[in-house]
Amino acid sequence: MIIGVGAGILVLAGVFGGLVLNAQRLGRAAEADYPPVGSFREVDGQRLHFVDSTPDGWRAGDPVVVFVHGASGNLRDPRLALEDSLAEGGWRRIYVDRPGHGYSERGGDDMYRPKRQAEVIAGLLEQLDIDRAVAVGHSWGGAVVAQMALVAPERVGGLVFLAPATHPWPGGVNWYYDATAAPVAGQVFAQAIAPTFASLVAPQAVKGVFEPEAAPRGYGEKIGLPLLFRPDTFRANAMDVAMLKEEVRAARPSYGRILQPAAIVTGDADTVVLPEIHSAGLARDLPNAWRVDLAGAGHMPHHTRTDEVLAEIGKVVDLVFPSAGRAVSEARADMKKAAGDPAAVSGLNDRVGPGE
Repeated sequence: MIIGVGAGILVLAGVFGGLVLNAQRLGRAAEADYPPVGSFREVDGQRLHFVDSTPDGWRAGDPVVVFVHGASGNLRDPRLALEDSLAEGGWRRIYVDRPGHGYSERGGDDMYRPKRQAEVIAGLLEQLDIDRAVAVGHSWGGAVVAQMALVAPERVGGLVFLAPATHPWPGGVNWYYDATAAPVAGQVFAQAIAPTFASLVAPQAVKGVFEPEAAPRGYGEKIGLPLLFRPDTFRANAMDVAMLKEEVRAARPSYGRILQPAAIVTGDADTVVLPEIHSAGLARDLPNAWRVDLAGAGHMPHHTRTDEVLAEIGKVVDLVFPSAGRAVSEARADMKKAAGDPAAVSGLNDRVGPGE
């Protein structure tokens, strides 16, 4: 009997060790295939990875837009969706890996809190001598940019929420987030089981987050999705998701103090983050917000409805940077016109504010 038990323990230890080694192998392969694409700054004692795309001729006081990605992602996601279009204009674009994601260090044990992540990203803007910016947040990143507006109102002049997750919802989250976020067992799950499991279900997960629309071809590879399967990144992401409900529950009473102009862009077919809870809640709670519902769009409108998203970002930029913002919008419209796209020109030239 004792020999049998001992043999069973050895087998389990071998399986566990194999899973850990496989997770480490996946992590090394991901970092080799998807190395850092930007720069690093130390903010609040931790290194942040970011891409700073500054156009020729940009001067202090010209438009700056900072992009904050959602859960299970990194800065490559908004950059993939928007950078090619934005490169035509004169906005400075800052894409940030949230703490614990991509190549940004996680920092302290409280970094699952949107407020702490907001403080760190606002600190990055300060280090970059950016006095005024429009913050764009997708999904989980929406909770972060809401906090950026509160912790650095003098620096964050306007907001764009894309399919935001900002309000408490009925029910919980998927079981594997709770399992990975657990204090002790979560470490074991993250180090051994989660990376292998997640890599197997990733294709279906990508399909689900885009439905009812289609994901761009090669989306997972283009955003470096395997970086998520590194144990520490997977656990950071799980903690973010598992803790979010209580964080936004506590944050909701403060939303009325967000006075910046804010566009809320949501797909009416989003089943990942329900618009009737989150987007409707923001439209109700924020004094100077407007909501745009995109018919038939899912949870990734920046990829599937890029023109509509850019139009709303442009409206906020025009409000925060009245002279420079409109000049950039008109320059981009001229480029579209030269390319033979009059419909896009019409959309860009109509950026005058939330009332339209």
